[in-house]
Amino acid sequence: MTNGGARAVARCAELGCPPYSDMEGGLYRAWLTPAYRATLDRVGQWMREAGMTTRIDAAANLIGRYEGTADAPPLLIGSHLDSVRNAGFYDGPLGVMLGIECVAALHEQGRRLPFPIEVIGFGDEEGSRFPAAMLTSKALAGLLETVPEMTDANGITLAEALAGFGSAPDRLVQARHPGARAYFEAHIEQGPVLEAEGLALGVVTGIAAQLRLSVTVAGTAGHAGTTSMPLRRDALAGAAEMVLAVETIARDDASDLVATVGRIEAMPGAANVIPGEVRFTVDIRAGENAHRDRAAKAILAALRAVADRRGLGIAIEQVHDLAASPCDADLAARLETALVAAGHPSRRLVSGAGHDAMVMASLAPTAMLFIRCREGISHNPAEHVDPADAQAALAVMLGFIMENA
Repeated sequence: MTNGGARAVARCAELGCPPYSDMEGGLYRAWLTPAYRATLDRVGQWMREAGMTTRIDAAANLIGRYEGTADAPPLLIGSHLDSVRNAGFYDGPLGVMLGIECVAALHEQGRRLPFPIEVIGFGDEEGSRFPAAMLTSKALAGLLETVPEMTDANGITLAEALAGFGSAPDRLVQARHPGARAYFEAHIEQGPVLEAEGLALGVVTGIAAQLRLSVTVAGTAGHAGTTSMPLRRDALAGAAEMVLAVETIARDDASDLVATVGRIEAMPGAANVIPGEVRFTVDIRAGENAHRDRAAKAILAALRAVADRRGLGIAIEQVHDLAASPCDADLAARLETALVAAGHPSRRLVSGAGHDAMVMASLAPTAMLFIRCREGISHNPAEHVDPADAQAALAVMLGFIMENA
């Protein structure tokens, strides 16, 4: 029998190389690009080899279907195929590859279940091309009614990008799934807990609430050599103070709260010009909605206080708001049963990272399995998964599927 875990890891590595990346010397696979198209073609081939039929929906998600013995709502197994810039190989694709391996194992045995299985490769979990995340899982879950106009860093509109895949923004609603038995996602932990405890796998109990903001600070551009310090309205100096305020509020909370400024841009960006405008992002997360919202309120007040004190303008836009998403208690218990039956200690943990599962919870009950990654490193080329851990995850996934058969 094929070592499906090792094959899943090897396939992730293959997808980290041209033509499956949009950057030279590293992995960056954005939604609706030529690299994304090549990835859909390759992964679709693997799905068909495993015994599935395949289709690409109106949101350019890749869906492979393995029919069951009855026309029942399917079990969905999915994760994302897009990546951040200069990414690791396993964040997202490993969950898709392991879903394919589950079906391949059933197909090799000639086994059909009393329900279909659909393996989904989502296109836009990271939001690394257009200024919104999880658009494609939202489309599939039926959460998109209207889609605002969006443009990527190269000036390509969402409409233009979708046209290359035979779709359009107003057609994303057509990706809505008719209904599912459950949604399951296997994913690298993206943190150090499992490795620190010497564990390969853990059961996810829920996903933290997230809030993402886009902040624009407006000052006055001026000559760096002729504008005296007391007369300056330096947008970058003000933004720097704001960034430290964000960090201080999160640190002082001394809890599971985290807050991050992950992107900052100063204009006009010349060495001899005082920055007149700065844009930056703020990402706020906590295990509970109320906790996150209290922190967000404190952060917003701090940003505005800095702007007022420095005589700066400030505009704050909410980019997205994702509520905390608990996994289904019954499915988590069944996954834990499969974990223990496969010889692993029971371990439950909360995900601080966002996943398509938190969106899919509006469509069906969800379950998630975390897989150890070396040193907890993710969103980084050093991201690493041991093939033995992937094989262990596959065994647990198959046990979980049979628990639900």
